[in-house]
Amino acid sequence: MTPRPVQLLADTCLVAGDRILLIRFDTKTIPDREPGWYLPVDELSDFEPPDQAAIRSLFEQTGVETSGPFLSHVESSKGRHAQWRLAFHYVVQLAAPPPLTTGAGVTEARWFDLTKLPPRGDVANSGRALTTIKEILQRAAG
Repeated sequence: MTPRPVQLLADTCLVAGDRILLIRFDTKTIPDREPGWYLPVDELSDFEPPDQAAIRSLFEQTGVETSGPFLSHVESSKGRHAQWRLAFHYVVQLAAPPPLTTGAGVTEARWFDLTKLPPRGDVANSGRALTTIKEILQRAAG
């Protein structure tokens, strides 16, 4: 695949009560070729709205069906191969954790207590998901 000048991503911060969902990818499908925990995430398909990409990737990777994710914020950064990366960060809040079914390319999906998230060294991209989670929760708190 030829690298795009802009990489468009959508992730979902799924919060259920006091728990948050993180996933691990297998070595063949791992984003950015970095092992560790991620929020459910995927690139947008051609002309796919970001909210639909967030819903799709959450379902494909975890089996969780939802609608109407809330856009927390958009992050602009330098991605692999010096390409421009735009990440659409969505949040979905549920009353209780639903059952999970790992999809193709996902080796593990796990609920973490919000006060006991994995250490930064266990999270991909130098702990990027932890930074994103913190930003989403701060914005949600007002």
